[in-house]
Amino acid sequence: MPSAPARPGPFARVVTGRSTAWVVALLPLLMAGVVLGLVGEAERERLPTDSLPTGYDSTAAAALRDQLPDDASAAIILWTVEDGELGRDQLPVLTEQAQELADGGDEVPVVPAEDGTAAIAIVPVEFVDNNDNADRIAEMRETLRDGAPDGVEVRVTGPAAIQADLAGVFDGANLRLLLVTASVVTVLLVVTYRSPILWFFPLLVVGVADRTAAIAATHVLKGLEDLGLTVAWDESTIGILSVLVFGAGTNYALLLISRFRDELGSHEHVREAMASALRRTLEPVLASATTVVLGVLALVLSLIPATRGLGIACAVGIIIAAFAILVVLPAVLSCTGRWVFWPRVPREGQPALADGRGAWRRIGDTVARRPSVALLGTIVVLGALASGTLSISTGLDRSEQFLDEPEAITAAERLADSFPAGTSDPSSIVTRADARDVVAAAEQVEGVGSVRPSAQAEGITQLDVVLSAEPSSPEAEQAVVDLREALADFEDTHVGGAEAEAIDERDATGRDRLVVMPLILGLVFVALIILLRSLVAPVVLALAVVLSYAAAMGVGWWVFTGPLGFTALDSSVPLLSFLFLVALGVDYSIFLVTRAREEAAGFGTREGILRALAATGGVITSAGILLAAVFAVLGVLPLVVLAQVGTIICIGVLLDTLIVRTILVPAVARLLGETFWWPRRVHETGKHAARADA
Repeated sequence: MPSAPARPGPFARVVTGRSTAWVVALLPLLMAGVVLGLVGEAERERLPTDSLPTGYDSTAAAALRDQLPDDASAAIILWTVEDGELGRDQLPVLTEQAQELADGGDEVPVVPAEDGTAAIAIVPVEFVDNNDNADRIAEMRETLRDGAPDGVEVRVTGPAAIQADLAGVFDGANLRLLLVTASVVTVLLVVTYRSPILWFFPLLVVGVADRTAAIAATHVLKGLEDLGLTVAWDESTIGILSVLVFGAGTNYALLLISRFRDELGSHEHVREAMASALRRTLEPVLASATTVVLGVLALVLSLIPATRGLGIACAVGIIIAAFAILVVLPAVLSCTGRWVFWPRVPREGQPALADGRGAWRRIGDTVARRPSVALLGTIVVLGALASGTLSISTGLDRSEQFLDEPEAITAAERLADSFPAGTSDPSSIVTRADARDVVAAAEQVEGVGSVRPSAQAEGITQLDVVLSAEPSSPEAEQAVVDLREALADFEDTHVGGAEAEAIDERDATGRDRLVVMPLILGLVFVALIILLRSLVAPVVLALAVVLSYAAAMGVGWWVFTGPLGFTALDSSVPLLSFLFLVALGVDYSIFLVTRAREEAAGFGTREGILRALAATGGVITSAGILLAAVFAVLGVLPLVVLAQVGTIICIGVLLDTLIVRTILVPAVARLLGETFWWPRRVHETGKHAARADA
């Protein structure tokens, strides 16, 4: 028995109506065009505490350091030779080069290495902002290379150069990400729809939504910051937001257009078909968007301002994407005709997808014959994949944080071969206490090679601390811990720098995982209960998505430590991967289960789940492949953490699409029957609902 025709409500009538659809379609697009042309993204000056956890010692050190009136840092010039040693006649040339680059008139000594293959000079660099610093470092490198003696290679590292290169790796990266994402989505939409026309409309709507979301999200964050809330955003925030809007938006569009095509088989008029499709798509899309919004908003409890900003930005993006697909896209397609599907134009009277016997129905029938075997098999497979999580370690070295290492990092690695390991990026002590007493106490700590003042003003002193241990080694971390203990009694004295920040970040992200991950899962679970008005089905879906997350993390760990050669995952990867996999991965089960509930009204749960799989199998698989590909595009950005997150989400979405939604959930539904909806009785109440809609 086919599902009852749906009478369009007021919302669907306005969106698809003959006299209103053009207004609904064009007005938001025109308004978005005005916003894109006149407003632009909100801008802010990046703060040194944006990516540091609130309430930690390294964050306090960065905040106190930021109060020094002159923004100054140090660049380390590194001269090296491949063969032999630096000649004595070359040292005066190197000294002259370093002295010319010094901002002040102070002497800048050149220090040769004991092995004779390298020499360094520490040059103070004063700058106004990050852009000015990047320009100064670029100019410095060009000048040094032009004047370097024959056979001598010169590179620039140190805090100023590292900061400049960190800012520089994102130059043009977001534009590349947008272009690659749009290209991937275009190709997959053309393949999915097999039409040279149809792909344009969802891509246009989602593309406008993406740019509107970037502007809206940054202005929301700017407003919250003006109100005194500690949030932050940068280029990576906009990059992840863009991927999320494109991924989720095109997923919702695929679901709507699939239902629209199906409804065209039972309706003569396009507007009636779209009204019916919109009515039946509204609930799963709203449910999906709600779970994602609730999930990403859980990030506001993170200790890291940039992570809090990411959560708020993503929530704004999903709201705009859902509005675009549920309001603008239906109105746009209502103003077209069946011709947009050319050459595969759907005709009235064609069989519904749920009545078909295609590949997805045959898979469902296979699962239905032995559901217990199918269930056990999927659990074993996912469990085996998840076993990789038992050996996961987190915390990337600075040298591993870039897909293509910038000069400051490669130079620091070479510098460590000839000089004390911590020379290129020293730890720091920032204090209001007597600097001489602090230096004396710090020099007594085991593992501290040297301590020297580098900046002083307004009663604040910054001391550079060179550690003798290798960066990121247990010995270096222990030296920082011991240093903090030795300085604990000094007034307003804090230990910062890369080593201290890495320790604090690891501790903060561990706390975030314990607090935020259960909250995300709990919010998604409650949203599923409200959507399905059931207890059993939400438990099944929540456990399934957690299992697929664990499997994705396990596979991701093997991929990164095997073929790709990394030693660890970034400490933020488990939380971000959990967020997006739970919030987005459950979408496909929502799409399947809401259709199964609809079909179960007339056919019962056991048959309804198979009809739902037949109806949604193609579109959900297309949506899953598209979302996986879009997140894989995060590898275009230069940071390893984003490549790791994108890869793990790609793996998890494919597992969720091809195994969880295709085999595991149908197998459970077949085994439980009507109990799947407990305490609701879908089969009986659904008949009354169908008659009421008719």
